[in-house]
Amino acid sequence: MTEIAYKRFTASLIALWFIFALAASAMHVFKTATDAPPLPLGLGAILPILAFVVWFAASSGFRRFALSLDLKLLTIAQTWRVGGFVFITLYSLRLLPGIFALPAGLGDMAIGITAPFVAAKLVNASHRRSFIRWQLLGMLDLVVAVTLGTTAGLLEPRGIPTQLMTVLPLSLIPTFFVPLLFILHIFSIAQARQWREVPSHNIGQSYSARLA
Repeated sequence: MTEIAYKRFTASLIALWFIFALAASAMHVFKTATDAPPLPLGLGAILPILAFVVWFAASSGFRRFALSLDLKLLTIAQTWRVGGFVFITLYSLRLLPGIFALPAGLGDMAIGITAPFVAAKLVNASHRRSFIRWQLLGMLDLVVAVTLGTTAGLLEPRGIPTQLMTVLPLSLIPTFFVPLLFILHIFSIAQARQWREVPSHNIGQSYSARLA
């Protein structure tokens, strides 16, 4: 397959994935009782990631396509996570438990707010380590959010349930947006690992040469 063919196929696959997540949510596939952990929701978040990772590892063509994507755009896409304030708002209204909403909301907001800076300043070999660390922090935030979202009922049996996350529109966050952004983190790190790190003393020498 050519790069254009992979682009079209991947775009179609993502569109179908969104439609499936929307339809499944509308049919209450992910909805669980208030006293039961939302395991279907957890699977909805994990399985798409596993599928893309297997595809990335098994297909050299798809891997080349993924590694050719604009890294600044992949990073700036994380900006939408400033919407994590919704979790904080729902927590203040006692509609979501703090054990989930606070770390998920604050973590998302931190990544979303810093994404434009990272896209503008860190997408180059001289900042390779910082760029990869930021991507890993973004992944950790998503892992913590999904983990706490699915285990909050076990950690606080008498607390506020996370059932609101299992129905529309919030169910689209863990079943579509979270895994999609996690995959973008994976692609970004895979690209950055191919950079040749520029030693700091070389950067100073290059700068001095330009001044001369």
